Amino acid sequence: MARPLASESALVPDYQGFLSTFSADSLKPAFIGDFDKGMNAAIECCDRYAESGRIALYWEGQDGRSSTHTFEDLKESSSRFANFLVSQGVQPGDRVAGLLPRVPELLVVILGTWRAGAVYQPLFTAFGPKAIEYRVSSSEAKLIVTDSSNRSKLDEVENCPAIATLTHNHSAKPLVLGDFDFHAELANHSASFTPVMHTGDDPFMMLFTSGTTGQAKGVAVPNKALKAFYMYMRYAVNLRADDIYWNIADPGWAYGLYYAAIGPLLMGHATLFYEGSFTVDSTYRVIQKYKITNLAGAPTAYRMLIAAGPEKAQAVRGQLRVANSAGEPLNPEVIRWFSEHLDCTVNDHYGQTEVGMVLCNFHGLSHTVRAGAAGYAIPGYRMVVVSDEGVELQSGQQGNLAVDREMSSLYYFEGYWRQPTAGFIGKYYLTGDTVEMDAGGNIAFVGRGDDIITSSGYRIGPFDVESCLIEHPAVSEAAVIGKPDPERTEIVKAFVVLKAGYTASDALAIELQQLVKHRLAAHAYPREVQFVPELPKTPSGKIQRFLLRQQEAATPVK
Repeated sequence: MARPLASESALVPDYQGFLSTFSADSLKPAFIGDFDKGMNAAIECCDRYAESGRIALYWEGQDGRSSTHTFEDLKESSSRFANFLVSQGVQPGDRVAGLLPRVPELLVVILGTWRAGAVYQPLFTAFGPKAIEYRVSSSEAKLIVTDSSNRSKLDEVENCPAIATLTHNHSAKPLVLGDFDFHAELANHSASFTPVMHTGDDPFMMLFTSGTTGQAKGVAVPNKALKAFYMYMRYAVNLRADDIYWNIADPGWAYGLYYAAIGPLLMGHATLFYEGSFTVDSTYRVIQKYKITNLAGAPTAYRMLIAAGPEKAQAVRGQLRVANSAGEPLNPEVIRWFSEHLDCTVNDHYGQTEVGMVLCNFHGLSHTVRAGAAGYAIPGYRMVVVSDEGVELQSGQQGNLAVDREMSSLYYFEGYWRQPTAGFIGKYYLTGDTVEMDAGGNIAFVGRGDDIITSSGYRIGPFDVESCLIEHPAVSEAAVIGKPDPERTEIVKAFVVLKAGYTASDALAIELQQLVKHRLAAHAYPREVQFVPELPKTPSGKIQRFLLRQQEAATPVK
């Protein structure tokens, strides 16, 4: 029998009061299994809702097709896939990779992998062969499931695992010798499979960080992470029974996998997959068609909505109940624009592949919201600011954002997969980000540790300058770095992308400099402004400032 959605209550408790009474044991009623004696993520995210008749997935294709899938549908299909995995010798603990776009089969692969006791590994569809090769080699994946549009990449992957390919779409290509036809295999196997039981410490996912330097690092995510995912979905996202939820992030990365695929299903709630690439028009169309009330995405996407103008927003104004932002700090301008033109509150959230979301401005808990701050610790985490030596700092001091592992009941990251983890100092895990905490526990993001600009003795956070620049009506996006300077150590340099209809000029550059001087601080204004057509970003949309720093390292100051 399905349990009622844990999010049905619309009451918003006080954050501090809730924090004082919270314990990990209070989460037991939210789960079917026992994290000490036996559980399976497929049961938690699917099977317990199979008899309810609830929809688990709304799917919107990029060619106009659409479909709905119930929890019962997913239970049957994922059981068939689990039987296929066993027939191919996949054992509990083995890794199974998915190189798939946002299609219904993606959930079948994820749930079927868990059902068989194996570990699901996402592969972002924009990856090239070398990126795929490194990840599946490092994880020792036993099987890759892909589609016909991505299948050719695997021809260049050395020692590639077995491959199962989706060939049902209009651009389907013949299977390569040795491949498995995904749908044919599902049809040939039983729709009954008893899930393999695990403990909370056993891994059920294998992700790789998108680090800006060096090779990506593997992160084995244990089943007990589901508790932390639940806390984020219920109290930060505030997913309610009557919400229509859409997280536009790609499940090839942590935020999309954790909170577009797993999080809503864990709560017995439908999720939505849009197969196409992000565009302003498609985003507004999907929001309007499905009557989305709870939206999640990255600031990059939200800034694109802003750049398209308020006219397009009018069709969905007042429809969104709340919006959630993650992946990079949320600019105050986005918050103001969402309030003014969408009649919606958008809250900033912070997390990592390694630990999930840990800092939030909560929709489901009441507290003071400070513009530009990432918010407060998720209950179950104790977040602190420490020095490079691992000493906790006082409020108002900038330092390393860290998790107190001994005092965080929901913490689960034990280190990188078969690699040393430099972020552990004593009982702390250092995230690598520089922050500042106020006396009330509200934490503001300053920047990546290597992004901090030191100029004339001042420490300048690039995010503050970028947030100021983006308030100018001509600016679509901005990235700020420290450029080497013999006199000041570094100067602030801004790379600016203009909105359509604006032209780069010296006069505009001076106007932007004066804006920062006036709105932020005289010492923080960009002494150089360079107008560019686009900014370098990771596939998930994060600005890669290190590439801009490398570009400027040998360039003399003008």
